[in-house]
This record gives sequence, C-alpha cells and structure tokens, in this order.
Amino acid sequence: MAEESPKNSAAEIPVTSNGQLEDSHEHSFNRDLKRSLPVGLGLSETKITTHGLDSTKEGVVETGPFPGSSASPKSSVISPSSAAASRLAGQGCDLIIPTGAKAQQKSGPVVLAEEVKSPAMEKLELVRKWSLNTYKCTRQIISEKLGRGSRTVDLELEAQIDILRDNKKKYENILKLAQTLSTQLFQMVHTQRQLGDAFADLSLKSLELHEEFGYNADTQKFLAKNGETLLGAINFFISSVNTLVNKTIEDTLLTVKQYESARIEYDAYRTDLEELNLGPRDASTLPKIEQSQQLFQLHKEKYDKMRNDVSIKLKFLEENKVKVLHNQLVLFHNAIAAYFAGNQKQLEQTLKQFHIKLKNPGADAPSWLEEQ
Repeated sequence: MAEESPKNSAAEIPVTSNGQLEDSHEHSFNRDLKRSLPVGLGLSETKITTHGLDSTKEGVVETGPFPGSSASPKSSVISPSSAAASRLAGQGCDLIIPTGAKAQQKSGPVVLAEEVKSPAMEKLELVRKWSLNTYKCTRQIISEKLGRGSRTVDLELEAQIDILRDNKKKYENILKLAQTLSTQLFQMVHTQRQLGDAFADLSLKSLELHEEFGYNADTQKFLAKNGETLLGAINFFISSVNTLVNKTIEDTLLTVKQYESARIEYDAYRTDLEELNLGPRDASTLPKIEQSQQLFQLHKEKYDKMRNDVSIKLKFLEENKVKVLHNQLVLFHNAIAAYFAGNQKQLEQTLKQFHIKLKNPGADAPSWLEEQ
C-alpha cells in the first residue's frame, strides 16, 4: 500500500475549540513532518512570522538553510483565504499549518499588529453615551413628577418665563381677533363698493331720483375708500404683531426649551454625583466618582451658559416688545378713531406717519405675469 503524502496527513490535523492543536495528535504530526522533510532540516530552523491571527494580511513562513548547504532560505505565503491551513514551502515538500489556530512554534517571534478602532465601534460608543444620558434625564424627570427628586430653580428667571408664556397666549388671542376684524371689514368694504356702483347706475337711469341715488352712491364710495384705508392700517398692525408673537417670542421660547433641557441634565448628573458621594469610597468607586464629577462640571457650565442666554434674550425681548406694541397700538387707535369720525384726512395722515402704502383697488391680486 502506498504511503500517505505529508500534505494529506497535515490537512487532517484536528483543532480544538480554543484554536490550539490537539495534544493527542502532536506526536503523529511531528512524525509525518520528519518523514516528509529531507535530512538536515528540523523544526527548530523554521521561523513563523505573522501579523496578527485575525488580520487579513498574509503571513510569511521562512525556512532556514540545510546544514552544510549554501542555498538561500525560502519562504512561502500563508494565504488568509485558506480555511484550513497555511503552506510551508520547502524543498519538494509542503507543510500545512491550520489558520485561525495558535500554532505551537518551536522558535521565532510572533508579532501582533495593534487593532485600529473601527467606525462601527465609534458609533456604538456614541449610542452608548446617548442612551446613558437619556436614561439619566428620564429618571430625573420621573423623579420630579413623582415628587421624589430635587430640581434647581431660579425663581426670578422662572417668573419671567411664566409671564412671557402667558403674554404670548394673550397676544395670540388679540392677533386672532384682529384677523377676524380684518376679514369682516374687507367683506363690508367690498359690499359698500358694490352698493355704490349700483346706486350710481340707478342715478343715471332714473332721472326723477337722480340726485337721491347720486348722494347714496357718493356716500358708499366714500365709506369704501375710508374702509380700504382702515383695512391697510389693521393689516399692518396684524403683520407686526404676528412677527412679534410667532418669530421674536417664539425664538426666545426655543432658547427657554434648551435651557430647561440643560437644567434637567444638570440635575440628573448632580443627583448621580450625590448618590456616589453617599456610598463607600474605595479603589473601585473613586474612579467612578471622579468621572461623575467631571460630567457634573461639564453640564453645570452648560446650564450656566443657557441661563445667561435666556436672561439676555428676555431683556432684549421686553425692550423690543414695548417699542413695537407702543407704535402699533397708537396706529390702531388713531386709525379706528379717524375712520368712525369720518375724518378721511386724519386717517390718511395716520398711515403716512407709519409709512404704510395702500394697494390700488384694482391691484389686490397680482397678475399671472407678476407671479411668474
């Protein structure tokens, strides 16, 4: 019976679950290896160099020269794509070493490359930090709602925020009522204009009632013209209040929301630090306390910054609100008073004072060319 080749013998080397060669077959492996190698080449002269067992780089196996021979050492490449073994180049023989296993080398160093942190690991770390921060903040919110946790309160700032929110609701109600008034006035002006045109038409066709229809036509057209002027003043008032409520105040309230989020984070990490300080202090807890102290200081700085930003914005908002509402309330009062007093000159002067330009009656809607 023909003798089995060393290659087939080496390919059947069993590997244990931890990646090492099974000891029961080590003697058989060495025996087959000695048979396959020419005389003079021993395992002690073989050096295996690898760049990490899990690396995708190819490893190089160098074989030393035979004793008494001047031949240069040969090397073979261990391909990572091989699932069973790496090839050892020798003179007329192949040595297969299982890949993924920690081969027991007789001599030669094993160099392991440092593992580079992958982007997936970095994303996983960010998700872990976000989850931990969310858990702490959620726990703090629940504790406050249940009355078990303490919260940091700036009484003066909180009072200003409450007043701002209450004023915003009242300004929104005024804005809604002013829009309703504008809609109703527009409908009345439109009706008066149509009524004036009807009177004027009848004035021309009814000779016996020419003067009576003419007077009414002039009156309705006069009222429609004054109504258009008043409508321009009301729409200008609505536009200014809308900007104040839905842009200026809303921007300040957005900063307030960020301040409240920073306050919750600050209280959450403050509570965490207090709980650690109440516990025992030993070698295992001191690093946790130090890390918690650093996170607490970081969120405290963020909270202080947001509190200062809110205070500054509230101050500027109050100044801007007083200035805007003063002008708009004066405009609204003078326009309404002049309209119902029938003082067309005073009504037009009021609009010029606030630089309000009225649209022409036929230019209410832009043409399709202007829209393009």
